[in-house]
Amino acid sequence: MHIAYKFGLYPNKEQATLIGKTIGCTRFVFNHFLAKRKDAYEQEKKTTLNYNDCSAMLTQLKKEIEWLKEVDSTALQSTLKDLDSSYKKFFKEKKGYPKFKSKKNPKQSYTCKMNIKVEGNRIKLPKLGWALFAKSREVKGRILSATIRRHSSGKFFVSYYVKQRFSHYQK
Repeated sequence: MHIAYKFGLYPNKEQATLIGKTIGCTRFVFNHFLAKRKDAYEQEKKTTLNYNDCSAMLTQLKKEIEWLKEVDSTALQSTLKDLDSSYKKFFKEKKGYPKFKSKKNPKQSYTCKMNIKVEGNRIKLPKLGWALFAKSREVKGRILSATIRRHSSGKFFVSYYVKQRFSHYQK
C-alpha cells in the first residue's frame, strides 16, 4: 500500500537557494527536452525521442552547461520521466499535450527518489543535506520518493511517497 505524507520544511538560507536552483534546473530540463521532442515530432510525424534518448542527451547537456551539475541529478532524471509519461499519456489517452513550465506557475517543485533519510524531525536529501521539517506524525514504511515544493508565499513543504506493508492489525 502506498501512502503520501506532507510536512512543512524549514531549510536554511543556503538550502533555500539550492532548492530554488533545483526547481529552476528541473524546469529548464523539462522545457529543453519538451522542445526537442516537439521538434522531432513535427519533422518526422512520430515520437522518436524516448526517455533513454533524452537521458543520454542530458548527460551531454550537463557537460555543456555547468550549473546543471550543482543540483541533484535524480531530480533531473525524475523530470525526464515525468515528461516521458506525460508524452505517452498524450499519445495513448489523448489527455492534452504537455505544456512548457513557467516561473510564474504557483506550483514549483521537484522530486528526488534516492538517498532520502529521516531522523527525528530532520530529513536528508541529495545535495541538500539535513533540513528540519515539522514532523506531526510518524512516517511508517519505506520512503520511495520525496517532493520538495515551494509555495508562492515562500513557504516550503516536503511530501513523502511511502510504501507500507499492509497489516490487518493497523488502526
